[in-house]
Amino acid sequence: MDKPVLVVIGNGMAGVRLVETLCERAPSRFRILIIGDEAQPAYNRIMLTPVLSGEKSFADIVTHEQSWYERHNVTFLRGAPVTAIDRAARRVSVEGQTFSYHHLVIATGSRPFMPPLPGAQLAGIHGFRTQRDVENILHGQVAGRPAVVIGGGVLGVEAAAALAMRGMAVTLLHRGPHLMDQQLDEHAAGLLRNSLLSRGIETVLQAQTAAYGADDSGNVRQVTLCDGRVLAAHRVVVAAGVRPDIALAQAAGLACARGILVDSGLQTSDPHISAIGECCQLGELTFGLVAPCWQQAENLAARLAGDDATPFTVQNVPLRLKVTGIDLFCAGELAAGDDAQIHSTFDPIDGHYRRLLLRHNQLQGV
Repeated sequence: MDKPVLVVIGNGMAGVRLVETLCERAPSRFRILIIGDEAQPAYNRIMLTPVLSGEKSFADIVTHEQSWYERHNVTFLRGAPVTAIDRAARRVSVEGQTFSYHHLVIATGSRPFMPPLPGAQLAGIHGFRTQRDVENILHGQVAGRPAVVIGGGVLGVEAAAALAMRGMAVTLLHRGPHLMDQQLDEHAAGLLRNSLLSRGIETVLQAQTAAYGADDSGNVRQVTLCDGRVLAAHRVVVAAGVRPDIALAQAAGLACARGILVDSGLQTSDPHISAIGECCQLGELTFGLVAPCWQQAENLAARLAGDDATPFTVQNVPLRLKVTGIDLFCAGELAAGDDAQIHSTFDPIDGHYRRLLLRHNQLQGV
């Protein structure tokens, strides 16, 4: 009897972790087809920052070469975006071909949010999400040129530091009152800002971008802020958050909100379709860090393998900034309520700042 066919849409970190784990748990249970819209092999997306900075090459962050798929009898279609899901026939369409499935997993990830500002389509304005983005940002001569990074969250800070290492004159724009305001208190953010300034990176807080300006060739050359300030920009990197990539699921009629709605078993509104990673939504939560996406992949692999599967639950995920020379780690809660205690220390000589948040004598955030 033919094996059931498992089709995975998405060759990113969640999709590949699912296939990898399933091959370990139940190597002969499915015929597996994984479809990726990028032409590159699987790579570690969270290590794109050192590629952008020049500290690593793309080859250094590849996680699964073509030989891995062949060795595990996994069919891999690369550079082939899925255009439609036919739920009634249980088929997906890819570049004029159709592939049947017994079970489908959607792991389409997320896409950068690009604010629809005047001039947003100009050449030289990029997200920071894929290897192609890195190639586009670094195309041509960049050293000594001005760059503007929009967004002072984790990704924006990492991108700004990376471009500075490439020799660009970087201005970092952030709408909030201080950098990384979802992870850091004001004191820690101030230390981070000073560290970036020592690298030549100017930070503009409470900055709102109004428009982009171009040269005669249609390349971005300036960023205009709502207060009238105009910043020179040979490159603009937009790190203003991401949006779950749910277009395919929506077109197929799956229940969606901000992401593809799933239960604790990662099942969608269709019992033959699951979703994992940054494209899915559990309750009110979507996922932007790799750790919960990997956990989802492992939990779903257990279920598909026929093993006892632990329902996926959301856990606090620690974060470490990927900027060489800046040692920044945070985890857990940031905001302190009436029942919380804050213990902090700062050594002005070595610049070390530590902050602990406790509630009922239990550590809740660092």
